[in-house]
This record gives sequence, C-alpha cells and structure tokens, in this order.
Amino acid sequence: MNVSEEVRDEAYGPSPTPAARASAAAAAADVLRRLTEHPPFKSGRIGVLIVNLGTPEGTDYWSMRRYLKEFLSDQRVIEAPRALWLLILQIILLRRPTAKGRDYASIWNTERDEGPLKTITRAQSDKLAGALKSLSPDIDVDWAMRYGLPRIGDRLAALQAQGCDRILVVPLYPQYCAATTATVGDKVFDALKTMRWQPTIRIAAPWYDDPAYIEALARSTRDGLAKLDFEPEVVLASFHGIPQAYFEKGDPYYCHCAKTTRLLAAELGWEEGRLRMTFQSRFGPGEWLRPYTDETVRELAASGVRRIAVITPGFAADCLETLEEIGVENAGYFEEAGGERFAAIPCLNDSADGMAALEAVVRRELGGWAG
Repeated sequence: MNVSEEVRDEAYGPSPTPAARASAAAAAADVLRRLTEHPPFKSGRIGVLIVNLGTPEGTDYWSMRRYLKEFLSDQRVIEAPRALWLLILQIILLRRPTAKGRDYASIWNTERDEGPLKTITRAQSDKLAGALKSLSPDIDVDWAMRYGLPRIGDRLAALQAQGCDRILVVPLYPQYCAATTATVGDKVFDALKTMRWQPTIRIAAPWYDDPAYIEALARSTRDGLAKLDFEPEVVLASFHGIPQAYFEKGDPYYCHCAKTTRLLAAELGWEEGRLRMTFQSRFGPGEWLRPYTDETVRELAASGVRRIAVITPGFAADCLETLEEIGVENAGYFEEAGGERFAAIPCLNDSADGMAALEAVVRRELGGWAG
C-alpha cells in the first residue's frame, strides 16, 4: 500500500471489495424491487368529513325498522342494561316503525326520495367544498350519516382512496353530547381498526360558543322573525333532550346549550325572559332535561301567551325533530291550549349564515394542515 492509499483509507475507509460492491448492488436492487412492487397508495391530500345523525332510506316499515334498530341499539344513545334493553327494543320495533314512518312521510323529499336531513347535508358538503378551495386545492369534502347511509367507514375509505392521509371529521352538533358527538368518534375509530395504513384523524371540537356560530344564529333568527306576519311574545330555543342521568354522569350538553342560549340572547340584545331554553324529543318514561318543550308551549298558552316562535339551535339541519315535532306536533299543542300564532324558524341548514358558521369551524380546525 502506498502513501496515497493510506491517506485515502484514513479519510474514507478502505475501498470496498468486489464482493462488497456486489452485495451493495444486490441490496439496492432489492430496495428498488420492493418500492416498485408496493401497492399504489395516493397521499398528500386533506379530507373533511361532515357527519350528521342519519335518516331512514324509506318510510316503509322495514326501512324504518332497520334505521330505528341501528339507532336504538347504540349504547351511547340508550345506556340501559344491555340484555334487558335488547329485549325491550324487540317490542318497540313491532309498532314504532309504522308510526315513525307516517311522521317521516309528512316531511319526505319525494323528488329525491330521501329524508330532508340527507338533502341538506349533501348541500352543505357541496357548498363547503367550494368555500374551501381558496384555502387549499388539496382539500376533499365528503359527508356521512352516523346511522343509515352513507356510512362513516365507507366515506373515510373513499377519502383515503382519493389520497387523503389527513382527515378532519366534523360531527354536525354544535353542543357536545356523548349520545351524538362521541358516538361519531366511536364509529370513526371502529373504521380505523380495519385500515392497514390509517390516515391521521382529527375530530372537530364543539362550537356552541363560537362567535361565528352565535352571529349566524342571531342573523338567522332576526331574518326568520322578520318574515312573520306577527310578533312573538316569547321565543323558545328548543334543543334535543337527553336523560337527566346522563347529565348527572358528567355530560356537558346542558351547560353547552345554556351558554349558546345566553350568548344568543345577548347577541340579539333581548331582555331576560324573551328567549327561553327548552328540551324536546323525550323517549321512554325516565326523567330528561327540563324544561320540556311540549309542556312549555302548553303552559305558555294557558298563561295567556298567544304568539310564540321556536328556534332549534342544536340542529345543523332541519329534520324530523324540527319539521314535524316542532312545526306540527308542538304547534298543535300550543293551539289546543289556547295559543293563536306559532312559528318554527328554520335551522341554519345550507343558508349563507349556516355555511359561514360551518366554514369558520372547519377553517379553525384545519389549522396547521392547510392555509
């Protein structure tokens, strides 16, 4: 070995032997082969999946039965002892599908042959996709239902197939509740269990006190009231109820609803008592959050109040609970008790105000991912 070889070896190590070079070449070839043989996988995009409660696929008995069975079998929704509840559920499913089918038929979108919740949620998804183009061209927006179709797992898989390796899931419930928001998360993580390569997931935080949401509610309420040919003496903010026991176990839902109501009244500049919080949609004999909407409308009419309006701030889109339960059933209770004028103000839906609030929430939750 001469002096120059000694200097080179000191600096870089000895030259590889022919065998070593052959081994390195074989290893490189193996790496290349594995890379080229790996199944194709798109990546680099961001997905946004908005999720609402759900709707049956039809108003017939069997469509309603499938939907109600899935919904009422969720242990987040009904926290009764499992074996006992499943027995009770079989009894409920004998008659309830027929009655609820009649209710759904009264609000059904016959042109599309679907529930209005599905029509509106699809429109929200389409409009959100257009609004987010200015944030990034690499965002795909989709929608799903917690119960019924389209399923959360299917739409997560579809977003992943489009190259979304980061996905924001937005439960369309401004106020957090285990029976709504949490059960969406449950289904998302169930889907992740089946994936070899899981996308990174974010679950949007509730937005019950978000300024954009409160401002949208205030504008929507003012506009809705301005379209009436009477002035309500009282306006109710009716939220979907939950059993009192869920509150006692630590669910923050009541507190979120109360804060939404307080902030909305302040934004509207209304005096105390003009906007009253109530809870609707009781199910079963147990105690639920009070005051009840149906009892309140009767009591108001009996006390001499002749004109009321009802808003439903906890619903992102009109559905059976707003269109039929409030707009028909509770209107009937009010009139039967002596009331004269009743109005159900539409939800935010895919209106300009509704989309502004939803877009603000999504842009906030995409922080660090886009924009």
